[in-house]
Amino acid sequence: MAKKPLLEFNQNGIYCAQGDFYIDPWRPVKDAVITHGHSDHAKWGNQKYLAYTLSREILYYRLGEINLETMNYGESRIKNEVKITFYPAGHIPGSAQIRIEYKGEVWVVSGDYKTEDDGLSTPFEPIKCHSFISECTFGMPVYKWQPQAEIFKSINDWWQQNQNDGKTSVLAGYSLGKAQRILQNLDFNIGKVYAHGAIQNSNEALIRNGIKLNSSTLITAATTKEELKGNMVICPPSAVGTPWMRKMNPYSFGYCSGWMAIRGAKRRRAADRGFILSDHADWDGLISAIKATECETVYLTHGYTASFSRYLSEMGYDAREAKTLFGNEEENEAEEVKGENP
Repeated sequence: MAKKPLLEFNQNGIYCAQGDFYIDPWRPVKDAVITHGHSDHAKWGNQKYLAYTLSREILYYRLGEINLETMNYGESRIKNEVKITFYPAGHIPGSAQIRIEYKGEVWVVSGDYKTEDDGLSTPFEPIKCHSFISECTFGMPVYKWQPQAEIFKSINDWWQQNQNDGKTSVLAGYSLGKAQRILQNLDFNIGKVYAHGAIQNSNEALIRNGIKLNSSTLITAATTKEELKGNMVICPPSAVGTPWMRKMNPYSFGYCSGWMAIRGAKRRRAADRGFILSDHADWDGLISAIKATECETVYLTHGYTASFSRYLSEMGYDAREAKTLFGNEEENEAEEVKGENP
């Protein structure tokens, strides 16, 4: 009889039968271990949550008064002889990989991750394992990121030019992770930075958790065009094209996303400028991360799973596609502004 895997994929998520817990379940379960606070990985309705310490305030902000236990990187919990340990994923502030060990067998669930140090998130740390569950959102050779410093030089140059032209700069980026990364790398010598309510609330939750961020000013109904003129506005993608944004005319609109690497993406977003900036690993990052784990088996979730698994198989890995309900926060964030002060 074949040995049952330590982790399996079922209708509720990634399940550890021995420990009787789920990792990032997409339906309510009794015991959930969470990699990070994005809405496709941390959902409401679980009886118990276990997460990394720096995701505590974000989870309370997004999910309400949940039954939450947190622990630090390198700390462990034992559930029915299964050892659970968190390690940095480098994706966003508070993100973690989850190492699972039972009777010498080691699995690692990456959640979402990136390998470039962004100066804000704790940098990605590869963990040796037998089986690695990896995302492959950008698992195609076309996705190769420029160094962050080059991207932000382009963003700041664009802001300066807009100011010279008498325009407000409106820059769209996901409200948890991307927005704070933008905030930390803007040149405040150019002007003032304003934020949409969804982003400002995420900033405040992270600050409550002890994360140091540059200051931004909340845009309210009382904020005038004159105040915004020449300055920078950071908003979530869900605010693009709304009356909230149109009242900022004249403005130039920029979009930050890994999808900007594809021809036509900027036009589909109706953006004046597209900046290739992602909180996910690119093609080279995915391959280097997988190699560093020294794993034998790779399970691929959300992304180019079919083509990337074929490529890894040719490299000698036992590569398998895993069907999940994980999405892409850059494309789907309608819930971000629910109930927010815009």
